Amino acid sequence: MHVEMVEPDWKQPKSKRSSSSSSSSSAAVAALPPFDKKSPRPSNNLRILFPPIPSEVTPASSSACSAYEHYLRLPELIRMFESRNFPHWKSETVLKPALIGLELTFRFISTVLSDPRPYSNCREWINCLESLAVEEVLAIARMVENEEEGPDMCGAAPVVELSRVDGVLARDGSSSEVWKVPREESPVVSRISKESLLPRLLSWHKSEGVARRVACAVECAFMRCSYTLGIGEPNLMGKPNLDYDGVCRPSEIQLLKRNPYDQIDNHENQSLYTIHQLVESWTWCASSLLKRILERIGAGQFEAAERDCHIVERIWKLLVEIEDLHLLMDPEDFLKLKNKLDIRSEDAAFCFRSTALVEMARACKDLRHCVPEILGVEADPMGGPRVQEAAMTLYGNKAEFRLVHLLQAMQAIEAALKRFFFAYRQVLVMMVGSLEARESSRSRAGLGFEVDDSLSRVFLEPTYFPSLDAAKTFLWESLRRGV
Repeated sequence: MHVEMVEPDWKQPKSKRSSSSSSSSSAAVAALPPFDKKSPRPSNNLRILFPPIPSEVTPASSSACSAYEHYLRLPELIRMFESRNFPHWKSETVLKPALIGLELTFRFISTVLSDPRPYSNCREWINCLESLAVEEVLAIARMVENEEEGPDMCGAAPVVELSRVDGVLARDGSSSEVWKVPREESPVVSRISKESLLPRLLSWHKSEGVARRVACAVECAFMRCSYTLGIGEPNLMGKPNLDYDGVCRPSEIQLLKRNPYDQIDNHENQSLYTIHQLVESWTWCASSLLKRILERIGAGQFEAAERDCHIVERIWKLLVEIEDLHLLMDPEDFLKLKNKLDIRSEDAAFCFRSTALVEMARACKDLRHCVPEILGVEADPMGGPRVQEAAMTLYGNKAEFRLVHLLQAMQAIEAALKRFFFAYRQVLVMMVGSLEARESSRSRAGLGFEVDDSLSRVFLEPTYFPSLDAAKTFLWESLRRGV
């Protein structure tokens, strides 16, 4: 059995469909004239076939999800995500969980450097966490840039001016540093967060190197922004600082350091706990972005929606990097912890215990429903190629290139999503062994690999944007025949 991505036009006789195919090829070669109801239909001789793989992403059992949320103290973390301390700042719901994720990474660096085990791969842990922190900073800087390009959000961020009067430090008890810039007469005063862990890591000899590199990354990433974070970066441009302590509340994050199973004497417990808190933070950020994407598409703000789509794509890649941290855990210590926590295998993979991750994946898939609105046509309820034809015209005519950018960004999200679930499957196999990782799989004869397990279904399911895929396929076929 095969599922056809483009349904044939049953209303036309076979002879007319054949002639329509010929006219479609010549029309594509002639630079694809604007779309209208009389434009020829593409050939139906070409078929795009996919195996019938279930495509619904479902969470794990309610008991497994509840145990996962209890372990992570997720209700308390969600209350931090949802709190609104600055009602006039629309980007708070997007940036707050991202900043919390960055602060959790600083806490993770401190945890790794405090690990007394001589066999822990501390060097590689620090290398990976430094890379993760830099990628998080770049993602946050992109969000700030997008915020400042929107007229409805520009200037709304809560910033604090530097404690500076003609280059002299104001004695108001603030934590500040003075920098002397070459060839400049007056010094620059940089205000530093009182609660963030990064300034403390900068003052600790074991962490100074990695903290300094992260601080420099903040300085470079925020060069195009009107303000900076103020968490220890040099701030040589003398920019206003975000009210980091008011937005992120690092002291409250520190209160969540102890998990409900902290009595377990296993150093991988804190690593596992922090990894999944990081996953939840960035998943929440992406979910807020996806809601904003839908709002912007509905308002016709296609360029702003496209920028947000690329950040969602970047977050899926961040999640891959976060999940890869599992591979640095000591194998025996991790399996002991798994036994202590009583993490049992079930039909769904462990990542599906995160209901937020499941909802994020669903929301990314549901972006396909926006395609007709972006193209300015209505989807044919009979399954005709109306959307596909409009996409072919859009790709051929370069006038509406911003719409092409948005559609390409939406497909980039799909590619990043599927890469995440494929990569997670490999991490699962490496951590618990291939036998347990495939315990719930049923091998299909003749295929040579398992396609019934939850992770493989996501990776192997058909494209989320069949009309766009078909438009590119038929466009290429028409251009090839015309050469």
